[in-house]
Amino acid sequence: MAEGELASVCSWADQMRFKYRWASPLHYANTPGLCNFKYSRDCHNSKGERDMCVAGAINNYTAQLQNNQDPSNTYNLTESLMFLAHFVGDIHQPLHVSFESDEGGNTIIVHWYRRKSNLHHVWDVNIIETAMKDFYNGDRDTMIESIKMNITSDAIDEWACHRKSAPCTEKYASESIRLSCEYAYKDVEQDSTLEDDYFFSRLPVVEERLAQGGVRLAAILNKIFDANSHEGVLEEINAKRTDTARYSGEENS
Repeated sequence: MAEGELASVCSWADQMRFKYRWASPLHYANTPGLCNFKYSRDCHNSKGERDMCVAGAINNYTAQLQNNQDPSNTYNLTESLMFLAHFVGDIHQPLHVSFESDEGGNTIIVHWYRRKSNLHHVWDVNIIETAMKDFYNGDRDTMIESIKMNITSDAIDEWACHRKSAPCTEKYASESIRLSCEYAYKDVEQDSTLEDDYFFSRLPVVEERLAQGGVRLAAILNKIFDANSHEGVLEEINAKRTDTARYSGEENS
């Protein structure tokens, strides 16, 4: 899979939005304007179908991969893995668990310094791009290494999920909606101009969520692949490599 680099296909789920339209609500969870997340209330799509949100998606694809040796498991495990990696990232972006009324900040138009944007895009892209430009000479790998250097063993213990199998998705979603209220939405209105005060006070939140997402994804995968023999799932991943390369834009070697 992309020469063994899972990170290189983590954006695959976004590329599949138009092919897999049913998966669109799996990228987020909405609350009815409340600063708390309740799975039974908030994890559904616009038709009211349960488990159709980012927390439900992580649970679902984790279970598919855990059952990789079950002969009745006919899921495409390569796609399950790529969906899982992407959605763990999504659930750690605060505005992917936010208010239904503004579509996760997408309808809140702002200016990021002089550039027109929306609040969701600020948290998806603008804060990270500005940090890369101002502090890391535009180099993503340098930013990643800096974030990794600040991950301590105490932090890993604090972020850990102590469930035996299922990931702690309600915890992750609850963290994000709290951060949405305390940081993303705070002091922001339609047509706000967000500059240094917003950037410098929110960047540590973004960097910590990136770190938490990476650590927790690694922990989920370790639990999946340490639970039993993994020859079956690895064989399928290798067998599906051609399809994965096509979707991710990787050239055949």
